[in-house]
Amino acid sequence: MLLPALYYFYLMKRILSCLLISLSAAPVVANDSLTLKKMSDEIMLRGTCYDNLRVLCKQVGHRLSGTPAAAKAVEWGQKALTVAGADKVWLQAVDVPHWIRGKETLKFQFGKDKTPIEVPVLSIGNSIGTDGKILSSPLIMVNSIDEFNALPAEKVKGKIIFFNYRFRQDIINTFEGYGDCGKYRWTAPNMAAAKGAAGTIIRSVSTGLDDAPHTGSMRYADTVKPIPAMAIGNTSADMLEEKIKQGTVTAYMQSECRMAGTVRSYNVIGEITGSEYPEHIVLVGGHLDSWDVGEGAHDDGAGCVQSIEVIRTMKALGIRPKRTVRAVLFMNEENGLKGGLAYADSAKAKNEKHILAIETDAGGFSPRGIALDMGEYEREQITSYRNLFLPYGVYDFAQQHGGADISPLHKQGVPAAGLVPDPQRYFDLHHTANDVFEAVNHRELKLGAFTLTALVYLVSEHGLKSANVQP
Repeated sequence: MLLPALYYFYLMKRILSCLLISLSAAPVVANDSLTLKKMSDEIMLRGTCYDNLRVLCKQVGHRLSGTPAAAKAVEWGQKALTVAGADKVWLQAVDVPHWIRGKETLKFQFGKDKTPIEVPVLSIGNSIGTDGKILSSPLIMVNSIDEFNALPAEKVKGKIIFFNYRFRQDIINTFEGYGDCGKYRWTAPNMAAAKGAAGTIIRSVSTGLDDAPHTGSMRYADTVKPIPAMAIGNTSADMLEEKIKQGTVTAYMQSECRMAGTVRSYNVIGEITGSEYPEHIVLVGGHLDSWDVGEGAHDDGAGCVQSIEVIRTMKALGIRPKRTVRAVLFMNEENGLKGGLAYADSAKAKNEKHILAIETDAGGFSPRGIALDMGEYEREQITSYRNLFLPYGVYDFAQQHGGADISPLHKQGVPAAGLVPDPQRYFDLHHTANDVFEAVNHRELKLGAFTLTALVYLVSEHGLKSANVQP
């Protein structure tokens, strides 16, 4: 009867741990709900995150790593954190890749038509170009990776391959849809190159019913000869699909894309020193870089200004957190993750103790929840605060992920969390020229900032205990 006895012991241990969490959380709910209401009022009535976003988008604009605009964004972030009232603000050096887009065009010639037509296009980030020359070749369309794998290499060699895979509209959580569709941007160019293709075109990783092409990152495998890779919007892709069904199509690709070495840049960091446990760090952050189209408003200017707002709100309300609250504006999330890697390396070298790392990199839309990528015990503790968030429309604590910039920290054992905004519109705008300040609603942005501030406050006030540490 050993197994039942062990099960009984395990069950009682779980009940006891949950009871301890509940008992500790009960006064937290009673005492902290008023503090959270003060935070909400401060942000909704006097918050500066929307104004900060306007300055970042309109005075700096898009800010691809390694560009003068990215350097200007670093100066902006340093000033914004200082004005917010951070006790300390500093720059952390990061060497980032510098990719240059240059001029690019894509034209199609249908059957015996004499004049090719031009369509909107964006090369995929980190792609090589055609050295400014025209690369022309018959187009072959495939609707899936499996369909491509079935093609013999001799049919692919020298051709331009059109990967016509649609973002699945039946997947309600669009971030799950992004995971399903994103591989066509990340891996299709390598697959085509391995079979000798001359170039690739993908249907953009997009939920939008428009003709806006979406860029984004890719990386060439060491085993293939790089080939140019471009993306077209859904309207152009629909048209191209119909034309290929009717007859032959020739593609004409022309681009100046190239890598230009590395450039010294910086993460921007500001913090409020903890009053009782300054060695314990609660991190909140977003990424400062963006793609070189649009203004990087949702991706991820919103996350940066929300992180700054956490600092400003605590200072404005005179809240001295028990644990150190640190806001980090990471550099180079989009095409290298060098900022996140540099931060984690520094934290390890300094033996810093991060008790929680939170990322906000899913847009400035209405917050719906907080994803928790951590042990069951820590997840239960944060979920016990759920009733505090319900009046603000934040209810979903079931998802389990953090964010790209904090993933190197998470690999070191740091519990991770991520803000979960409403996802339905994000991939209409993601990595496009349409990701501009005007696409962000000030109330939605501020509610996201409040959600982050509330979570940071609760964890900095009450800690985050693992299963092997007594409450």
